[in-house]
Amino acid sequence: MASEQEPRKPRIDKITILSPRESKWIEFLKVDRIGQNGKQRVWETVARKTRGTAGVDAVAIITLLKHPSRSVSTIIILQYRSPVDAIYAEFPAGLIGGSETPKFATEKELKEEAGYVGKVVSMSPVIVSNSGMSTGNMQLATVEAQLKEGDEVSKQHLDRGEFIQLVIVPLEVLYDELEQFSKESKKVDSRLWHTAAGARLASQLG
Repeated sequence: MASEQEPRKPRIDKITILSPRESKWIEFLKVDRIGQNGKQRVWETVARKTRGTAGVDAVAIITLLKHPSRSVSTIIILQYRSPVDAIYAEFPAGLIGGSETPKFATEKELKEEAGYVGKVVSMSPVIVSNSGMSTGNMQLATVEAQLKEGDEVSKQHLDRGEFIQLVIVPLEVLYDELEQFSKESKKVDSRLWHTAAGARLASQLG
């Protein structure tokens, strides 16, 4: 008999309309506004209920793994995401709750999801990625981790019930790796794809 921690193939049994009273994590908002043409307009949007005192919903983390004898690599995580019903490739990421700061959430999520501890070298301004549908925002952190010869892949510290696969990819082949994921019917996060596409374009332009 399979234990609770052994991954099984996910399955969607039913999709129904979620009422506001049932919603735990998100809320649906109606925005009444005056448009640029001076006319009344109505917009429908979605907001997270978890936004804390930092005013930022989440962080995503670009990790630069620096090894003395290997090229610089980054961390990708693979996990099943119900809204797209597929294995999803993305940077390590997580929500910022309560009184947490974006920097604290960055360090916590990287250790939990990937097992690595590093130095936060930059934080983006507050950015958005789906302004037509959601009020959601985030910050993109860059973390450097200096490795030594003989270092093994770090051990994840996942919550019970989390199934996250860790993938270490050299930056020079990141774009190719994401293309392969797509051929395997995995879904690739737009921020991850944009990072890989930007790096590839920079190398092409010299």
